[in-house]
Amino acid sequence: MSGRFCPFDSSEKTSSVMFRATLDDEEEEVEEEPTHLNTNTCSLYLVVSTDKLTARYTGDGRHGHDVGAIQSNRPAPCRRLIYYFEMTVKDRGQKGYTTIGFTDEHFKNSRQPGWEVNSYGYHGDDGKLYRGPGSVDLYAQGFTVGDTVGAGINYAAQEIFFTKNGKALTGVYKDVKTPLYPTIGLHSLNEKVEVNFGQRKFLFDVETMILEERVRRQCAVENLPLPPTASHSIVRAFLVHYGYHDTLTAFDAACGAASADGCVGSIALGELLPQQEANGVADDNMFALDQRKLLRRLIREGNVEGVLINLQEWYPQEKEEHFSKILFLLRCQKFIELIRTGHVEDAVNLARSQLASFFGKSRDQDLLLHDCLALLAYERPQDSPMAYLLQFGQREVVADAVNAFVLGTNPSTAIVDKTGKRPQSALEKLLRQLTACHVEKRLLNGGQGEVFRLHRILQGGKDGGW
Repeated sequence: MSGRFCPFDSSEKTSSVMFRATLDDEEEEVEEEPTHLNTNTCSLYLVVSTDKLTARYTGDGRHGHDVGAIQSNRPAPCRRLIYYFEMTVKDRGQKGYTTIGFTDEHFKNSRQPGWEVNSYGYHGDDGKLYRGPGSVDLYAQGFTVGDTVGAGINYAAQEIFFTKNGKALTGVYKDVKTPLYPTIGLHSLNEKVEVNFGQRKFLFDVETMILEERVRRQCAVENLPLPPTASHSIVRAFLVHYGYHDTLTAFDAACGAASADGCVGSIALGELLPQQEANGVADDNMFALDQRKLLRRLIREGNVEGVLINLQEWYPQEKEEHFSKILFLLRCQKFIELIRTGHVEDAVNLARSQLASFFGKSRDQDLLLHDCLALLAYERPQDSPMAYLLQFGQREVVADAVNAFVLGTNPSTAIVDKTGKRPQSALEKLLRQLTACHVEKRLLNGGQGEVFRLHRILQGGKDGGW
């Protein structure tokens, strides 16, 4: 159950809430992969073994339309960095017209991969790469009996690549955006091949290729020029935005900044964000800094009652609609603090008197309420599936939400726009832009390629799609 933190609409989540993984995000459906050859749609000129991994050609191979081609049972998975499979030639037959490649769902199984549109094929007899009518590249090395060749899709580079006996050959641009099926083609008597969809270790080191691709992309990012003060400005704006007053003071002292009340780097931020937004970040984040510092300290100490008293004293004019969401979150946190300190009876009374009225108002609130109340069912709640609520990180999430609420009360600027969005730090704006760019790039590639998961990157994951 770990991962649910704040019952707010996404437009009102602060950065730490926005980019934490939810259970639903983490438990994505596993993408199915090819496991064997598809005998339901294969050529009449092929005999396929019972395990559906070996195929033999039984035709005459006299014409261009009597090829024995067969696809895999599923298309190549596309939500990853690289997909790859291999084929070993067991018998070259009379002429060695064996082929490995990729084809789309409309491919004719009486033709070789690479002869038709939306197909790619590496041919063993002449060592050529065919990628549609009239498009031929010469690899200068064919393959024959005993050779193991492979075919892969590099979704990051948008390339189709081939290998021979564990060594990569030059790739070609992948101009087909529809799903592609691993495909083999045979075209002379007694040709026989065996395919490997990952049931055994590949001869080619595809894992190293994936690692090298990640390093290449990371280096490309790191080599981009940035203003010298960009990192300083972003970090400082973040500390101001979230009210980390003491850390900000230490940061300024270490960096030689003149004053915590001075510029938060709007000039440098202006080179990363639109100038108007950068100026807004510099000015608005200073609002009620001392109050936000105090509220964050109280929440981190578990003093929820102190937070409620101060909020009601400082912001009595706030609309019920806005304050009720913060009130709900703080009451849940007060319930959690009572459980943490072993005051179970007080927690039950609080749930009856102050939390029950929130049931049924929104799905997100109900989810958080469910997790909170579930703590009562465990003798050791710190060891339960809801233990995340008792961790210090949950206090930080609540503090972030309260911080955003206070920033939203700034009367001097129109922080809350017509869409109801709460203020965001410069860092969050940049991370949102980064995510949007990756999503758009993937859409332009036909929805293919590794899914960008910012939360995994922030948590040090290696498979975040960077």
